[in-house]
Formats: sequence, C-alpha cells, structure tokens
Amino acid sequence: MRGINGLGRNPILLLLAGLLLGNALAGNILSSSGFTNCENNATITVNNANVQFDRSSLTVTFDVSGTSSAQQKVIADLLVSAYGDQVYQKTFNPCDASTFVGQLCPVPAGTFSAQGSQVIPTSFASQIPAIAFSIPDLDGEATLKLTAADGGQDLACIQSGVTNGQSLQLPAVTYVAAGITGGALLLTGLSALGGGAGAVGGHSPTPSFSTVLLWFQGLAMNGMMSVNYPPIYRSFTKNFGFSTGLVPWTAMQTSIDNFRNVTGGNLTANNVQYLQNATLIFTDGSSNTTSFAKRNLLFLANTFQLEARDVAVTENSTQTSNGNSTTQVTQIVHGISGYVEQLTIPQANTFMTVLLVFAIVIAAITLGILLFKVILETWALFASFPKKLTGFRKRYWSILAKTIVNLILLLYGVWTLYCIFQFTNGDSWAAKLLAGITLGIFTAVLGFFTFRIWYVARRYRKAEGDVSALYENKETWLKYSLFYDSYKRQYWWLFMPAIIYMFAKGCVIAAGDGHGLTQTVGQLIIESLMFLLLIFTRPYATKGGNWLNIIIQVVRGLSVVSILLFVETFGIAQTTKTITGIILIAVQSALSAVLAILIAVNAIITCCKENPHRKRRKAAEKLNREFDNFTPLDARNSLLIDPLDGKSSLPGYPMGPYQSSKRYEPVPNSADPGRWGPRESVDHLVPLAADMGYSYDRSHSQDSRAVDTESLSRQPTVPDVGMHDGYAERRVL
Repeated sequence: MRGINGLGRNPILLLLAGLLLGNALAGNILSSSGFTNCENNATITVNNANVQFDRSSLTVTFDVSGTSSAQQKVIADLLVSAYGDQVYQKTFNPCDASTFVGQLCPVPAGTFSAQGSQVIPTSFASQIPAIAFSIPDLDGEATLKLTAADGGQDLACIQSGVTNGQSLQLPAVTYVAAGITGGALLLTGLSALGGGAGAVGGHSPTPSFSTVLLWFQGLAMNGMMSVNYPPIYRSFTKNFGFSTGLVPWTAMQTSIDNFRNVTGGNLTANNVQYLQNATLIFTDGSSNTTSFAKRNLLFLANTFQLEARDVAVTENSTQTSNGNSTTQVTQIVHGISGYVEQLTIPQANTFMTVLLVFAIVIAAITLGILLFKVILETWALFASFPKKLTGFRKRYWSILAKTIVNLILLLYGVWTLYCIFQFTNGDSWAAKLLAGITLGIFTAVLGFFTFRIWYVARRYRKAEGDVSALYENKETWLKYSLFYDSYKRQYWWLFMPAIIYMFAKGCVIAAGDGHGLTQTVGQLIIESLMFLLLIFTRPYATKGGNWLNIIIQVVRGLSVVSILLFVETFGIAQTTKTITGIILIAVQSALSAVLAILIAVNAIITCCKENPHRKRRKAAEKLNREFDNFTPLDARNSLLIDPLDGKSSLPGYPMGPYQSSKRYEPVPNSADPGRWGPRESVDHLVPLAADMGYSYDRSHSQDSRAVDTESLSRQPTVPDVGMHDGYAERRVL
C-alpha cells in the first residue's frame, strides 16, 4: 500500500506542478465533482454523494444517500489514482473499532441518507500535498468498492472525482482572445480606411482579422473530437468556443428548448435545466472507459476511519440536508456534444444557438452601418467630412453585402460542422430544415463568387494575357477582392482550396463524431495537404504573411499529431497525455501571444506612418495628370527624350499614356551613300528633279554607279562674297 503523499514524491507530477502553478494562488477546498456507479448488479446503489474537505479547518463535510436491498455488513476498499498512477489504496471494515463508520455498520435496508462533518487529524491532513489544492484540472479519481463481509460478493461500486476549483477554463482567457480578435478587426478596418487593403491592389495587414478568427476556431475544433483528452487541455479549448458562435446564454437556450418542444424535439434529458443539474462524464466514444470532466485526488471516503461529529443518519429516505429529495444526475458525453454541453448548451440546441448568434451579429452590423450612414448625412448638412469617408457614403449597401459575404466565408467551416451534426443528432424537424437551407445558401453564395471570379479572371487572361486587372480594375477589386486580397497575383485562385479546406475539416469532425481515430487521421491528412500547398506556393503577398501562415499551419498539424496520442486505442499513459496537453497549451498560447503582438505593432505603424499603397497611388495619379497636360510643343513630349526602358516610374502602377515599354529604333541616314547605297524614289513624284551631282545607270546593279560630269557642274554653290580662301577650301571638302 502506498500513501497519498506519493503524489508529492512523483517527479513527473512535480514537473507538471511547476509548469502550471506559476503565480496561481492555492485554495483550501477539495470537493467531489460527481460520481458514477461502476457495478452493474449492485445491491447497494448510491443516488447522491457530495463530499468537501476544508484544509483551513481540517473538516470534512459530506451528504450521501442511496438504497440497499437488504441490511448487510460490508468491507470497503478505497482506491485513489492520479494521472493514471495509483497513489493510495486501503481496505477497511466499517465495523472495526479502529475504522468504525456508523453509517456502514451495517448498511441499512431500504433508502438511507447521511449528512454531517468530521474533523481530520493534522497527521492525516499533512499527507495531502499542497499541489493538490492549486494545480489546474487535477487529473485523478477515487473508487470505493463495497463487498459482503460474508462471502465476498460485490455489493456496490462508485467512482468519483474531486475538484479544487482551479481550472484553465477562465473568463479572462476568453476575454483576452476576444480582445485579440477585435483588435485584428479594428486594424483591418483602419487599414481599409487608410487606403491599404481598401486601395486598388492593396493587401490586408498581417495578421488579418480572418487569420486570427480562423486560428481561434481551430483551437476550439481541436477540443471537439471524440478522444480521451487530458482534463487540463479540454478546459483550455473551451475558452475559444465564442469563435465558433457558441455563446452560453440561458435565456436563449430556454427559448430554443421551447422551439424544439413544438417542432418534434425530445426534452426529457436534453434541455438546459436538466444540463445545469447534471455531472458530465466523458468517454472516448469507442470504448467503455470513462474519464471525468473534473477529477482529482480523493473521494475523501478515507475519512470514514476518523471520529464522527455532527452526523445525522436517515433511513428509508433520500432527503438531503436542505430538506429536498434529490438524485444526482450524470450525463455521459463525448466529442462535439461533450464540448457544447460544457458550455451549458444542450447538444440538440447547438445549431440553433449558432444560427441565432449569427443573426444577432448580422443585425448588429446592419444597424451599425446604417447608423454610421445617418451620422455622415447629418455631418454633410452642417460641414464637410473627410474625403476618406466619401466612398463609404456612396457604397454603404455594397459594403454591407460584402461584410455579410465575408462573414459567411469565415464561418463556412464551423457552419458545415454544426449543420451535419444537426442532421445526425438533432431531434427537431424545423431545426434540421433550417440547417439544410442555410448550408445550401452559404454554399451557393460562395459557389457564385467563386465562379464569377474564375470567369472574370479567364476573360482578363484572354484579353490581356494575365489577370492583373483583378488587382488593378477598381470595380472588380471592390466586388471580389475580399477573397484574394492577401495573395500574390499569380496565386489569386488559392481561396478556392482554402474554402475546400474549411469544408473538409467541418465534414470530418461532424461525420466522424464518436470515432476519434477516424477524426484525427482525417484531420491530419487535411492539415498536411494544406501545409504542402503553402510550402510550395508561398502565395501571400508579403514575406511576413507567408511565414506567419506557414507557422500557423505547422502548429495546426503538430496539434493534430498530439491529439492522436489521446486516442484510447493506442493506450498511451495518462501522464504522457497530460504532459502532451501542457505542451500543446504552451505552444498554442505562445502563438496567440505572437498574433497579439503583431496586431499591436501593425496598429502603431498604421496610425503613425503614411500608408505606402495610398502614397504610391496618389503619386501615380499626379504623374498621369502631368502627362495629360502635354502639348505638341512641350519639350517633354519630344521623341528625343530617352524612354523609360519598359519600367514604370512607380512600381505597381500602370505607365502613363506617353510612356513606352519599347526603345526607339535609330533612323537610318539615307543621305550616306557609302553606307546605305544609292536610293531612288519609287513613287516617281519628282522624276525630273536634279540629282545633286550623281546619276545612276539603271542597267547596272544597285551598287554600281557613274558620275555625270555635266551634273557636277550644276551643283549648287555658295555665292562668292570675297571670303577667305580657307573657307572655300573647307566648303569644297
């Protein structure tokens, strides 16, 4: 038998404590967090068990109730494990003087309950290591087995967990993640107003709002697979449910329950009130092995060997200390249902929750845009507003439509997941109908824009030889750029595999729900293909964008590989799973922090530095206006000006109307007969003109010629004005 202080001597567990505790303040309470009966043919059934230990007062408070088919004496066997290792085991007889427990000596027939408190000696309390009160989501469980004192047959078995109140499911983490996402959205908006992403040919900042939101969606989806997660990692992934549209709201859930109730839904064990009173028990979806959502070291039933104080025993009743009859409810969950029900959202309400949240977001965006439009119109009545806002004033309806399409694009992956989950697990015909309609609409919208962009690109390629007009034509850019503004011109089409990537992820997770190995292998294949695509193309317009998205994809792939270790089929030790979960948390948190830092840096640059896209566009427009003002006599319009060797003075913008991409060919000097040979008029316009001293014999070849002496005498001469002979000599020469 090993004492419970073996936990403190385990070096691996001490390492976990060092990694997780940080500045966390230790609590003083250990309390049970649900139980399950682990004996199928038990003659003693426990209906309720709540146990709490207060380290500050060394007091155990308990409330236990159950039923027994007969009065009988029992032997109790207590097993305690932590992170898969057994740390405590004790067998005792409740009727022995040294371990006397009045409630179990003997176990009464019929229903019974016991409430009270007991004081634990300091010698026993000191055996509980301090890390048990502070380590988040401590992974342990306690099992209490009761066997007959006469004969040894199994009478009862219960498993329970205990929580210390420390968890990585923290509202602060959700608020920080939401703040990072909001910061990325604000930066994208500022960049658009400043002429960056909103300018023709401009690119979105890195990281963009879509990059950040899809990253957090990936973290949430990592926690939706049907594998045996370490409790600490399961709690961590719950913090990012907001990015997929899962917002806990009791009033909304009650309304959805009422909607399901009138449309064929079954609310018996699938409603928000039931869920609020249930204890979730997780399985891997493919075996009978269970792992509690909140486990800990000790059921604290070993306090039965201590002296009782203030104990009340009631037979033939399930009445608790507060006078209410209760039976504790347990809910066995896994995969997507386990993820959503942790957020107090019944699994059958999942799709309707996301649909309502989407509708609320669309309504808020619409009201915001219309309100801003009203403000601008009011502003225009009394004063002039910045020219930057003129485009918004004229195109606010198109901006609203573009925003909705962008939201559909960002949510397409998780929308596919929730719709398929509704088809396979929903109970309301109306909810299934809405899921089918909305998924069809979303797919049709994205399909329409995909076809239009492909068609326009094909037309430009035929007319101009490339697809540069997708980035240079203002009308085309304003309509379709949200799909490809982050990519290089030759990789404009990459948004198509990106849409397929999101659709495939949602399908694999939803269709494979309950089969963790299938989900994980499918996810690994999808992430690997996307990684190879990014590595070989490097499609983003900036080096920073390429490196950041490749790093994100690497982390996604490694995360799936790590989750593969959580599949129960491989039988990986619980300690190894927990360490893997901690490493995942550290890596994913670090990358999230990098995204936050990059957003802050980009915001500072955007506010303090003139946007380069806008600066170059204005300079190009000014240069083109100057060329438009040229006149035929303007010296700058002379053919003697050297051309620009095919290069625009401003890269990234088209050349002006008087700029040429070709050099001028030299004009041959036809007056040089020695080089070019004699030439005669072929149009016979001046056949009788003087030949200037040369005559050509038409019967000879073009190179042969004869000098007419008579013609030489007819050469024009300079009048003799009595100038120096030297000048005449030079003239003759």
